[in-house]
Amino acid sequence: MAVISEALEVIRRGAHEILLEQDLVAKLKEGRPLRVKAGFDPTAPDLHLGHTVLLNKLRQCQDLGHEAIFLIGDFTGMIGDPTGKSATRPPLTREQVVDNARSYEQQIFKILDPERTTVAFNSRWMSDLSAADLIALAAKHTVARMLERDDFSKRYAAGQAIAIHEFLYPMIQGYDSVVLKADIELGGTDQKFNLLMGRQLQETHGQKPQVVLTMPILEGLDGVQKMSKSLGNYIGIDETPDNMFGKLMSISDDLMWRYFELLSFRSLDEIARYQREVGDGANPRDIKFLLGEEIVARFHGAAAGKRARDHFIARFQKGALPDDMPELRLAADNGHLAIAALLKQAGLTASTSEALRMVKQGAVRVDGERVEDGQMRIEVGSTHVFQVGKRRFARVTVAD
Repeated sequence: MAVISEALEVIRRGAHEILLEQDLVAKLKEGRPLRVKAGFDPTAPDLHLGHTVLLNKLRQCQDLGHEAIFLIGDFTGMIGDPTGKSATRPPLTREQVVDNARSYEQQIFKILDPERTTVAFNSRWMSDLSAADLIALAAKHTVARMLERDDFSKRYAAGQAIAIHEFLYPMIQGYDSVVLKADIELGGTDQKFNLLMGRQLQETHGQKPQVVLTMPILEGLDGVQKMSKSLGNYIGIDETPDNMFGKLMSISDDLMWRYFELLSFRSLDEIARYQREVGDGANPRDIKFLLGEEIVARFHGAAAGKRARDHFIARFQKGALPDDMPELRLAADNGHLAIAALLKQAGLTASTSEALRMVKQGAVRVDGERVEDGQMRIEVGSTHVFQVGKRRFARVTVAD
């Protein structure tokens, strides 16, 4: 039982919900490697740290001796996941899906153990389903149940269109679990409806229902909205070590603990010790250095993690970032904010003309890098440290 209790502690770490935990205990007692599935729609070519919340959990399960199934939804990607959407999403072309899926395959083994990973594409079985098979699958669910989903119910109540193919998405995701005989499926909290669909369809096909494990949605650099490339508040796992480290250093001190919990492989006891140290007066920036170095090392190697830390410290003159740096949220027009307007609104310059003059003089830096373009635009959703001269600093999030 001790082994099971230790496994449960690892699986529970950072999890939002486990449905049902008694089912998980029963599966662990079987003493066999479990099939742990996580699905990803190849809607964009690059993975970011938000995706790695699930990948980290898959890796933790692998370290416990279980098999990870990285499912690329190349078939469902052509439908478009309606979760959380207020309007029908345009489907991707087959060519876009294939290109993005190929990119995923090249990135995931920076985290996952290839010896314990099965990469699957749901087009393999979905392309073989006949029209009659698809109708039979659809017959296992009702429109009333579909409308229980929050996003569907809101759109229906508002008179907004819901395309029939959007109802197929959660059913196909659930059917993937049937085909793969998944024991556990991971997903974000926004995927709960789809994950439970897998449990239901497995039961109707005579299988033991999978355990559903939902993970929190990781906030982006702004600390508010979900990490997303489209919002510009993301850290890509293929970014350069210096960019990755600099972005991690730009997050707020409060958000740092959230990133430690969901992204770090350090023990919870160690993280709790860091929190006590900060509470006792330690500089949170020094703790954030540890987080940045660990994450960079995971994707680029330990030497790169140390170099990125040293480069960051050198750029900011051996830790010259002030402890009392103001943290601001500024509104943007048309999805961005011009650098001169931002510096004025942040109180770093008295006027936009002064801001442009400081840029021309080489006295403006963003995350330690000198700004040379006075027309530079800062995208909505991004968070950066802005510096004017030697003593004026602000951490600014650009928001809608």
